Amino acid sequence: MVGIYIHVPFCKTRCIYCDFYTRTDMSPKHNYVSAVCREMELRKHYISNEIVKTIYFGGGTPSQLSYGDFQRIFDTIRANFTLASDAEITMEANPDDLDTKYLETLRGLPFNRLSIGIQSFDDNELKFLKRRHSAERAIDAVSLCKSSGYNNISIDLMYGLPNQTMDIWQRNLEQAINLDVQHISSYHLIYEQGTRLYRLFKLGDVKPVDEDLSVQMFSAMIDSLSAAGFQHYEISNFARNGLYSKHNSSYWLGEKYLGLGPAAHSFDGHNRAWNIPSISKYVEAIGQANPAIETECLDKNTSYNDFILTGMRTMWGVNLVVLESRFGTSMKDYCMKNVQKYINQGFVTNNDNVLKLTREGIFISDGIMSDLMWVE
Repeated sequence: MVGIYIHVPFCKTRCIYCDFYTRTDMSPKHNYVSAVCREMELRKHYISNEIVKTIYFGGGTPSQLSYGDFQRIFDTIRANFTLASDAEITMEANPDDLDTKYLETLRGLPFNRLSIGIQSFDDNELKFLKRRHSAERAIDAVSLCKSSGYNNISIDLMYGLPNQTMDIWQRNLEQAINLDVQHISSYHLIYEQGTRLYRLFKLGDVKPVDEDLSVQMFSAMIDSLSAAGFQHYEISNFARNGLYSKHNSSYWLGEKYLGLGPAAHSFDGHNRAWNIPSISKYVEAIGQANPAIETECLDKNTSYNDFILTGMRTMWGVNLVVLESRFGTSMKDYCMKNVQKYINQGFVTNNDNVLKLTREGIFISDGIMSDLMWVE
């Protein structure tokens, strides 16, 4: 079973921290939708005839698409792929797009999971991040989604912001818990090159949060969400009642997926591919029935490193039996030689031939995963 990712590269405004491929000009939208539909026809054999178990509309801001846009895309999906009867179908959305009228139209579409980009419940933080919504609007949006019948809702939070205090962060966590959603993703603010935030940092206009405070915030998040019944199943992700993101979990578990739209990535189980990050060039190439795609053939060492990196981030860990069957005894021995000190120190467990980070290990996970990777 495989997944489909559809990149929607449109936003009303651009957030200060975002380095994803997006555009605020909506004029190419019709041509973009047509190209995505055509790309499905051209590339459906990438995932053979396998059953599609997840569809994920990411961005950008997928909630900038209309009912008619989505209907064209879903009609094309049904014509070219076989969907699992219980397929998880997710749409990322901004809170200010989710009013009663828009949600009414969505109910006529097969979405069964919403991922809402809230980031913060503090209005000053939202203004700094250049988000379009207020804290009140975010809370109202979740309530509207529930009353519209959605019972699988995820929200995004962000911590480690300049001037963010533990009190503010704790209030954000409390508000998120009070919303009674099924899933929370929470990420530390990153100063990505090319973003407005990075330029402000280089100019000295913003100062990153203290590292010790970042650790305290991460620890408080684990404690608060765990106490509220969330399972910490991936370093940045928490779910109630086993409602993990099936789509994102497929990335971490090394499953196949087809990426559609400009800048979208794909994986066929052996090699990676990605579309050109340009709407105009993407539309032109698809129109000529010659998708503009770059590929990376993964050698054994790179595949091993991916297996370590993705597995150690999750509660499922790294299965040593699978590792040995895929990469050989020498790779397994290399992994065990380098992980042993972390097992001895209580940062990693090895139960039933599965390596997993302990609570303490999560805080130094980058170093652990780096040491387990194969270096030529």
